[in-house]
Amino acid sequence: MLQFIYSQLIRLALPFILLRLWWQGREAPELRVNWQQRVGFVPRASGTVVWVHAVSVGETIAAAPMVRRLLARNPDITVLMTAMTDTGLTQAMKMFGGQVQYAYAPYDTPGSIRRFLNRVNPRILVIMETEIWPNMIRQSRSRGVPVFLINARLSERSAQGYERVKRLVAPIMRSISWVAAQAEKDAERFRRIGVAASKVAVTGSVKFDVDIPEAVRQESLQLKQSLSNRPVWVAGSTHDGEDAQLLAAHKQLLRDQPEALLIIVPRHPERFESVADLALQNEFSLARRSLGDDFSGAQVYLADTMGELMMLYGASDVAFVGGSLIRRGGHNPLEPAGWGIPVVSGHHVFNFETIYQSLLDGGGVTMVGNSDELFHHLSTLFSNADERQASGQRALSVVNKNKGALDRVVDGIIARV
Repeated sequence: MLQFIYSQLIRLALPFILLRLWWQGREAPELRVNWQQRVGFVPRASGTVVWVHAVSVGETIAAAPMVRRLLARNPDITVLMTAMTDTGLTQAMKMFGGQVQYAYAPYDTPGSIRRFLNRVNPRILVIMETEIWPNMIRQSRSRGVPVFLINARLSERSAQGYERVKRLVAPIMRSISWVAAQAEKDAERFRRIGVAASKVAVTGSVKFDVDIPEAVRQESLQLKQSLSNRPVWVAGSTHDGEDAQLLAAHKQLLRDQPEALLIIVPRHPERFESVADLALQNEFSLARRSLGDDFSGAQVYLADTMGELMMLYGASDVAFVGGSLIRRGGHNPLEPAGWGIPVVSGHHVFNFETIYQSLLDGGGVTMVGNSDELFHHLSTLFSNADERQASGQRALSVVNKNKGALDRVVDGIIARV
């Protein structure tokens, strides 16, 4: 009954969801492209299809090494990557080109999922992290499609929320074939909300298996050389409420390091213009990557392009990971850690609590609470090259120490196909 009520509610909401999509498309026209895919009208697929679903950019990047490993082991399979956001699909296309197929994930109405499954006919469904959509999972299982929840994480707050609607959630959890949890506490929470203990394994986080393609390394090296040994720090995946604090820290840093450059990378493209305006209002000299501006004399370099954050981390000396100075929950700190550069973050990192704890235990991250603390730490790092290098090496050591989850995950998927 609860599944029926959920389905009816999301059906009723669908027209308003599509209207919101159209409205947002006024400033971001790419949101209106292929909108039919969101109700299940995707191109038909053939062969043995492995459907890999990742909600957005972070999950798409995390899925990349797994997809490469699956294709290497079985080049005859067809990998279909889906995402809920245009930024997620853009990231996937940048990483894989013509190696895989792409589509927007359908909204979770019974009809949208049914049309999608009829056209794709997947052999297995691999869901990254915590994208739990009732109709997607139940309809897939009803067709005999195994459903794997990979790199799974579940915060205590989310677990308590699911427990409040356990009558709805438990049947969905029983439909999941395998949960590859990041840590034991994640595994315990999945068992609490209805996943059978025999279907839960602790594999670790595949994000520790940082995958930096050679082409990205070369592009990063070229950019770094063009920066002419300037002190460079990057603020990746920033959100509204953080940019002003980052710019305030940079203004203080410029007094000690007049040649310093801040590369700022907003998480969402609709914020590019507002961040540019904020930098200009604060009287910074600004260069924009999308315009090909000369950044040799700039104080702030706005990376208003998509899919380049990993490369930009590699061209920098220090990285701040956004979504953490506000209550957003943080983003993946292992991307800069994999480059062996110092990692700095705010305290709001509940979306990556296991990963951050590993970095904290290994001295691979520094947490700051405001712009003043950020400035003081940046000043210390840029005035002490030995400490800067040591901090980066500690971060890289944590990454190397925790690698191996990817092999366990791929082995688990293949064993269950």
